[in-house]
Amino acid sequence: MSQSAKIVMKDPFSEVLSVLETQSVRGTSLEAGGTWSLSFDGRLRLKFIAVLTGQCWLILADRDPEPLIEGDVILLSNTSYTVASHPNIEPCDGMTLYAPSGHNTVRLGDRIETMLIGGGSGFASVNASFLLDALPTFLRVDPCSASAHSIARTLYALKEESDADKVGGSLVAGRLAEILIVEAIRSYISTDPNENIGWIAALADARIAKAIRLMHNDVARRWTIDSLAREIGMSRSSLTLRFSQRVGRAPMDYLTRWRMILSERQLASGSSISDVALSVGYTSQSAFTHAFKRVMGRTPRGR
Repeated sequence: MSQSAKIVMKDPFSEVLSVLETQSVRGTSLEAGGTWSLSFDGRLRLKFIAVLTGQCWLILADRDPEPLIEGDVILLSNTSYTVASHPNIEPCDGMTLYAPSGHNTVRLGDRIETMLIGGGSGFASVNASFLLDALPTFLRVDPCSASAHSIARTLYALKEESDADKVGGSLVAGRLAEILIVEAIRSYISTDPNENIGWIAALADARIAKAIRLMHNDVARRWTIDSLAREIGMSRSSLTLRFSQRVGRAPMDYLTRWRMILSERQLASGSSISDVALSVGYTSQSAFTHAFKRVMGRTPRGR
């Protein structure tokens, strides 16, 4: 490699999405009028809702009801929720209305006053919490932002794919789901970057983002707080404090967690424990096994 050649740094967020294996949740729509209320259970997923016309209410546990109006786009992370014409109406189970295969549109009432379109993304990996825990339960995307318009367009496309049932539809839907996530994350990072906590929000902090990228780029390196601090031009104590405040966990704790997520994926594909241990920076299989059990709650052989 020439001295002028540059090492291309990994994008941590894109890598996480790839490792967690994004899966599309089908696109749906609701056309409603009069008095109505539908509840939906919480699943390990991201859920998107866009208000096309009219208005309604979103009800979440431990939170005041949120009024939604035309143009609103919201992101829900791993939570149950209710949408209703008024927050005081007793809800019925919305899941049963969408349960039949291919039944992607629900109509309520004789006169359509409100139209919603929804969709979302699940994850094949059992470690989806690594992403979901770094996001707020509720996020209202700025309706004037490019992200809001992109999400609404993508939801339209996702619903069309769900309705059409064409060859390759699941592949297209998966790509659309990834677009939804990326646009929502871009919006999240740009809003109150100094207030939000979690590794995703911390990507708005240049120095902490560099620390995260360095660890992702060379996960097997024998990183220490000292070596990481030198790389980004901070003192050991300043890095530890700032990283912990922004990410919600210490740098080496974050690195260990990410290493174990990568390890679990490799173990699931049939790689040996010794090979996996080396690939994520452990020269001792016993040390790797101890770390894996501490983070994952079971031994590598306990799959």
